[in-house]
Amino acid sequence: MRKFDGQQLLIATHNQGKLEEIEHLLKPFGITVSSAASHNLPEPEETETTFVGNARIKAHAAAKATGLPALADDSGIEIDALGGAPGVYTADWAETESGRDFKLAMARAKRELSESGAEQPWTARFCCTLVLAWPDGHDEVFPGVMEGQVVWPMRGDQGHGYDPIFQPDGFNETFGEMDRWQKNKISHRADAFRKLVTLFEQ
Repeated sequence: MRKFDGQQLLIATHNQGKLEEIEHLLKPFGITVSSAASHNLPEPEETETTFVGNARIKAHAAAKATGLPALADDSGIEIDALGGAPGVYTADWAETESGRDFKLAMARAKRELSESGAEQPWTARFCCTLVLAWPDGHDEVFPGVMEGQVVWPMRGDQGHGYDPIFQPDGFNETFGEMDRWQKNKISHRADAFRKLVTLFEQ
C-alpha cells in the first residue's frame, strides 16, 4: 500500500459540508485540503455501476486535471429485498425537475418494498467507497459499510438523504434521529476513513 507523504490533498467534491468533514479528519496530519470547486473543476459524469467505479472516475479526473493527489467518495444505500437497489442510483431516485427530494426517494423505497412482499426486517446497508488517486495513475481503495435495516415511517430530521429510514444495527434510533457527531463516529464513511488514515500515519 502506497503511503501518502505530501502536504496537499484535493478533495474531489463540490459539497462544502463534505469538505469540512474531511478537513477536520486530516487536520492532525498537517495536510492542507482544497476542493474540486475551488479549482473550478467540472463534475465528471458517473458512468460506472459500482461505488468504486464512480469514485475512481472522480478521483482520477481531479488528479489528472490538477497534478495533485485527489480523494473521492461514492456512497449509497443497498436494500436487500430490492436486490441491492438503489445502490449507485441512491441520489438518482431523489432527482426531480426542481432538485433532489429525498422524501420522494424514501417513499419510493417503501413502495417498492411493499410491492415486493418482503417481510420485515428489511435488511440494508449504507456503503461508502473512498478512492485516493495520484497523478501517475496509482490509486488506493477503502470501502466502508454500516449494516442495518429500513424502517417506516420516517423518523428524525437530522442528517440527510435516506437517514430517517435507516436504523443501524445495535441502535434503536435511525440516522435521522442521531446527533450528527454520534452518527459520524459509526457511519459507513467513518468505517472507510478509519482505513484511509493509515496512509497518513508515519
